[in-house]
Amino acid sequence: MPALSSPPEPGVQTPRTPLSAPQKALRKLGLVRDIDLALHLPLRYEDETQIVRLGDAREGDTVQIEATVTACEVTMRPRRQLLVTVDDGSDTCVLRFFSFYPSHQKALAVGKRVRVRGEVRGGFMGLVMMHPAFHSAGGELPSALTPVYPTAAGLLQAYLRRAVAGGLARADLSETLPDDIGDNRQPRPLWSLQAALSYLHHPAPDVSLAQIEDRSHPAWQRLKAEELLAQQLSQLTARRERAHLRAPVLAKADPAMASRRRPLHEQLLAALPFALTGAQRRVGEEIAGDLARPVPMHRLLQGDVGSGKTVVAAMAAAIAIEAGWQCALMAPTEILAEQHFRKLVGWLEPLDIRVAWLTGSQKKKERRAMLELIESGDAALVVGTHAVIQAQVKFRNLALAVIDEQHRFGVAQRLALRSKVDEGGQEPHLLMMSATPIPRTLAMSYYADLDVSTLDELPPGRTPIITKVVADSRRDEVIDRIRGQLAQQRQVYWVCPLIEESEALDLSNATATHAELSAALPGVLVGLLHSRMTPAEKKAVMGLFSDGLVGVLVSTTVIEVGVDVPNASLMVIEHAERFGLSQLHQLRGRVGRGAAASACVLLYSQPEAGRLSEASRERLKAMAETHDGFEIARRDLEIRGPGEFLGARQSGAALLRFADLATDSALLEWARALAPRMLDRHPDLARRHVARWLGGKSEFLKA
Repeated sequence: MPALSSPPEPGVQTPRTPLSAPQKALRKLGLVRDIDLALHLPLRYEDETQIVRLGDAREGDTVQIEATVTACEVTMRPRRQLLVTVDDGSDTCVLRFFSFYPSHQKALAVGKRVRVRGEVRGGFMGLVMMHPAFHSAGGELPSALTPVYPTAAGLLQAYLRRAVAGGLARADLSETLPDDIGDNRQPRPLWSLQAALSYLHHPAPDVSLAQIEDRSHPAWQRLKAEELLAQQLSQLTARRERAHLRAPVLAKADPAMASRRRPLHEQLLAALPFALTGAQRRVGEEIAGDLARPVPMHRLLQGDVGSGKTVVAAMAAAIAIEAGWQCALMAPTEILAEQHFRKLVGWLEPLDIRVAWLTGSQKKKERRAMLELIESGDAALVVGTHAVIQAQVKFRNLALAVIDEQHRFGVAQRLALRSKVDEGGQEPHLLMMSATPIPRTLAMSYYADLDVSTLDELPPGRTPIITKVVADSRRDEVIDRIRGQLAQQRQVYWVCPLIEESEALDLSNATATHAELSAALPGVLVGLLHSRMTPAEKKAVMGLFSDGLVGVLVSTTVIEVGVDVPNASLMVIEHAERFGLSQLHQLRGRVGRGAAASACVLLYSQPEAGRLSEASRERLKAMAETHDGFEIARRDLEIRGPGEFLGARQSGAALLRFADLATDSALLEWARALAPRMLDRHPDLARRHVARWLGGKSEFLKA
């Protein structure tokens, strides 16, 4: 095998030596450094440490035998196959291969002595193994279980095993945990990293495979502890580095010092047609405190659906504008951005605050006019989609950037918005908003570099939403329920997961459902909204629905966030079993925004094969049982893992490969407590530890 010694760090220039196919496959798996290979752990293990007599093997057992080939022939019935008969002296067995090469016939020629490993089955002619692994007999039996690694096309297990063994031998696995960490609260892991990795790559035959598979073995605990510590160190380092950056000081105007008028944020509060909740006032003060400091705010504002995050952002913008600076609010979709724009224009323009609108679908003339307003500073607030961060957008003095549904933006996009300030090396304050509450363990790990504010109180007047789980066989009853809502002058959402027919997934689509409901509800205007429509078409349909002219809106998940129509009182989600739990909760939050009683119907389809999957049943059950967004988020983390919450923060590469936030909270607490002490007392060890585990991926955490 070609040498893999001294693999380069990511991004380092290397000699232009052509890579072999296996080496390319290794790089595809991210196995670049020796430590990458050492941390590439087996999926499972095979026991090749003992030989079992065929006469002692039970049907269904996976065993290794050593036998002599007594027959080898290619037959054509019922299809082309290679049949090899072997005899170990206690019984005979037929090895059956439907996919084979001439090399198989050569290695399994009559008279050859071979070791064969596979599952023993009973057949018409006796014992059978289907496509077993085999090699020539001879040599000592291994003393440890044989690892089976995750692999890629063109990468054989034999090559991968040699590469991993080489990486494990060469990697620097010297201790990075300091000697002075052991106390009653933070016991030192008993296993060293070297011992833990060696054991997991080659466990002894008598190991408890259950302990290894559920990752409760002490060797696994050491790896998970190290991984969580690397993450905490990286997050804390990012937070400390940010403390050395500079941002505009946006102190709230003092009413007692205002000579001619009330401060802008007080004018805004007085003009609002509703009173703020206690949670909104509390969070507003937290943000105001951040803005008054000369370091960049890096705060996540989380709140359940309908908790009033937009008005909190508006108060923050008012403070920045009062201080003479500009603000930007960026949303992932044009529908959501327009909802924000309408609200903010209604609140701020009566106070003589100019709000600019910027999206990719604007006509050139309108866009040019908006760009001029932004560059001159006449537009104090800019609302838009990703168009806000394009190169031609020049702010006069941006001081506050608000990113809604922040998990939908990539790291590069968030960093681009932060780079829009050109005032003496300063950065803008950053407020990120999310309607998906973050479970505590996730906030402690992936969001440890952020300050988190929580809106845990809904505005008064929000009506409870009744949630029903209904089989698709009762579809006609659901349509009758829609007729009842329409008779009361209410409006209805019907959400579908696909736009058009798919042979791969037997799902109803928005287009067909639109036709079905139009036929079933004569005299009712049924709208259709999906992501392939142009922005102008979407805007027209949403305008008709907001104005009450469209009675039923059939949509894909483009209405998941941001749509606010108080008259809509019924949400039907078709194929609800296909949606994630947080997404279902977001969709449900589109109703219950007015005074009328509201309901959400989760319409599910029973698969032909039988019952719904366990995860699907758990999601639907959770939706029916609770409306608490934090409880929903906790259950979603249990069911689906952290990927649902992280979005582009992990930039396509999970930052936790081994630890499980649902089961390893004690290790997370250990790592969280140790990280600041390690950075303060042992900075060199901390740097080595982060480099070992994260490499260049720690940069993903800085946005």
